[in-house]
Amino acid sequence: MDEALRQAAAALAQGEFPVGCVLVRGERIVAAGARRGSRAAAGRELGHAEMVALEALSGGAEDPAPLRAFVTLEPCLMCFAALLLHGTSEIVFAFEDVMGGAASMDRTALAPLYREAPLRVRGGLRRRESLRLLKAFYRDPRNDYWRESLLARHILSQPA
Repeated sequence: MDEALRQAAAALAQGEFPVGCVLVRGERIVAAGARRGSRAAAGRELGHAEMVALEALSGGAEDPAPLRAFVTLEPCLMCFAALLLHGTSEIVFAFEDVMGGAASMDRTALAPLYREAPLRVRGGLRRRESLRLLKAFYRDPRNDYWRESLLARHILSQPA
């Protein structure tokens, strides 16, 4: 999670929504990514940190170790599905996404591809550090990405 937080901090330094993702096989980081495109007027929703990390993932088919994802914000449904389709066995996230988080949802009503995939989900690891970055983003008046959203209100209402 250290590297995911570094990725999120780098995104924040560039004025992007501070989310970072690291993909790990065994004990080795095989890909990392930070949020891109949130500064655009409409926001580029394909630039999520998980999607950036998955794009950076190269090969690894020879490595039988399961893929694990460490993300500073709970993955949305798009990212959750993409991680599952890449054979991710574990998703660990720092801060809950009360507006669009999918990693902790009840999968029993989903299609078998998503419902039956073996997956472990853990939330809250390094939550405080992720919250600090997210609050810094929303406290900067130049950042308007999802500013009036349920997620923004939740973030800003959290004690430090």
